[in-house]
Amino acid sequence: MSQLIPPQVEATGAAKVEMLHFSKRFGALQALDDVSLTVEAGSFHALLGENGAGKSTLVKSLIGFYRADSGTVMVDGREREIASPRDAAALGLGMIFQHFTVVPGMTVAENLALAQRELGAVIDWRAERARLAEFMKAAPFPLALDARVAELAAGEKQKLEILKALYAKRRFLVLDEPTSVLTPQEADEVLGRVRQMCREGQLSVLIITHKFREVFGFCDEVTVLRRGQRTGGTAVQLTTRDELAGWMMGVATDAAAIPASAPAPARTVPAVAAGTAPRLAVEQLVVPGAEGRRAIDGLSLAVQPGEILGVAGVSGNGQRELVAALTGALPWTSGEVRVDGQPYRPVRAQMQRFGVRSLPEEPLANACVGKLAVAENLALRNFDRRPLARGPWLSRAAMHRQALAQIEAYRVKTPGPDAPIETLSGGNVQRAVLARELAESPRLLIVANPCFGLDFQATAEIHARLRAARDGGAGVLLVSEDLDELLALASRLVVLSHGHVALECPTANADIGAIGRAMAGDTAHAEAA
Repeated sequence: MSQLIPPQVEATGAAKVEMLHFSKRFGALQALDDVSLTVEAGSFHALLGENGAGKSTLVKSLIGFYRADSGTVMVDGREREIASPRDAAALGLGMIFQHFTVVPGMTVAENLALAQRELGAVIDWRAERARLAEFMKAAPFPLALDARVAELAAGEKQKLEILKALYAKRRFLVLDEPTSVLTPQEADEVLGRVRQMCREGQLSVLIITHKFREVFGFCDEVTVLRRGQRTGGTAVQLTTRDELAGWMMGVATDAAAIPASAPAPARTVPAVAAGTAPRLAVEQLVVPGAEGRRAIDGLSLAVQPGEILGVAGVSGNGQRELVAALTGALPWTSGEVRVDGQPYRPVRAQMQRFGVRSLPEEPLANACVGKLAVAENLALRNFDRRPLARGPWLSRAAMHRQALAQIEAYRVKTPGPDAPIETLSGGNVQRAVLARELAESPRLLIVANPCFGLDFQATAEIHARLRAARDGGAGVLLVSEDLDELLALASRLVVLSHGHVALECPTANADIGAIGRAMAGDTAHAEAA
């Protein structure tokens, strides 16, 4: 990168961006190794790869957050030097992050004004409002300029993030998992509008995603990274899910495959003998939330033996509080919970008696003691029972043997059972917690976002373990913000909105439109559908 960019670039329309022979090392880690990628002008280009593949390093090197050790950036056929995000902005390159960067206490108009690259100390609001009104006439997502951002729905905030980039005259956008908090309708609307802008030659897009549905539904080209190297790339219409999965994992694979020991998926609602109590019955549950409101408000649901019940909803509608209440992290103020027909309170003795186990969100923080050894974490459920307990003493030898067996059975990659569990990768922490929670064939498994942030292979393994628990007779309550995951695993689905069930339906032949409307709080139309 030798040619300095000018202070202002006047080019308009979609930009062609080439990243040629990028390499980047962090200490002993080779994060990028001679990676090249071209996004044609007006293209909607997908970037895939497992965690640690180098996706974030590549795009952050392009946008100027990192300096690559070697490599060349070409914008519209000219070599450019990008030493900072300001340099990228001058060329019309921008990035929409996974987490919102809008200012909640400000209005839409104020957030848009702040997005400009050159903003004076004093804003002429009369002139600025005129420019904003003109911009909104042609904007792909019209929003009320005086609306306060804190009052916007998640989908509207994501739209505002994109509008900020467009108002700041970005011609090339990196979208980092842009639909993770959106309903299906919101996701399709956002990606559809962005794709239309690409078709019209106004914008080029590089989207980081883990959802094949988005790749095949909206993208023109796809590039795959694995362990810092480019392993494949092609036009989307010329490839398959299996081929992409093979490039991601380094082997030829079936994208839907699960380990041979696990039964094939079964998404039909299980038949339940008359008089059989549900594994879990929740009746009129109320759980307090922040600021005196009810996070869970009169919730009722049931999970049958041998069933995975999915719980969907936009983040913040009570899912986290439901899991916390059922696992003992939050109290409930009214209502009743039964396991196998018996009253249940989430204390250690009753969880042991009824065979209740959990895989909470962010297991390193919520299900482990980070500085304790892997073996010690694997013993947290049974350290006080034989064979680990020998009278008042803990048998370290028995704990070590148990850990070795579970590490092997669940393929936990660790330097050894004595390594602190906080030194493991996210996927291996998840495997370790699953090994512990499934060790004694639980009757009820409470699971929250089990694959968030995990790579393709770890996700497939965890899904297989959940199916195997289901087929062994366990009831599984699966809370996830990934609707595709719920539809793949669950036989029934409930949608939470404002702490209560807005919709309940079988997942076979599910009406995605009705589910999305219920997630958005449109209960009347969701039920009518």
